[in-house]
Amino acid sequence: MRDDFAYVDDLAPGIRWDAKYATADNFTGAPVDGYLTDRVIGTRALCAALLEAQGKAEAVGLGLLLWDAYRPQRAVDHFLRWAAMPEDGRTKASHYPNIERSEMVAKHYVAPKSGHSRGSTVDLTLCRPDTGAPLPMGGHHDLMDPVSHHGAKGLTRGEAANRMLLRSIMEDCGFAAYQWEWWHYTLKHEPFPDTYFDFPVA
Repeated sequence: MRDDFAYVDDLAPGIRWDAKYATADNFTGAPVDGYLTDRVIGTRALCAALLEAQGKAEAVGLGLLLWDAYRPQRAVDHFLRWAAMPEDGRTKASHYPNIERSEMVAKHYVAPKSGHSRGSTVDLTLCRPDTGAPLPMGGHHDLMDPVSHHGAKGLTRGEAANRMLLRSIMEDCGFAAYQWEWWHYTLKHEPFPDTYFDFPVA
């Protein structure tokens, strides 16, 4: 790992994580290339901003739960290969019920280059500090559906309020939201805006 990257939990203690792509609990249904351990890595700048965001969450009686941050380019390539494969139905109902696997790139859910590979993008949610249970957000991580978009219709009042609270915390700490995914935020002043890394999460 590069010196300017770190395990998030080392620099931002108290943050919870569940590294989905190191397990089979993700839209591909299997561990993803480049994820060799259940840890979350990011740039030191990302870690500092997440520590600040964790403090803001704690101030309202909540915590942060991370699903992903730095993502090796080999993992992105894995996603592209998977999206081009014939449908097997294993994860369609849970992760992309209303689109075809082949549509993921065109609909902006999978891309040949990901901001995650620059090290300063994070997928996360708010959680209960005692149990780690995620707050209701009207859809889970990597649900490739319009309900995952910011401003989506059909949410309960509580779900919409939870999304707005997460967005407020993250934007106050220097992050920008991604229109298509309520859980995805990128540090506005990221240290490597033009560099896509490929070292493994190990």
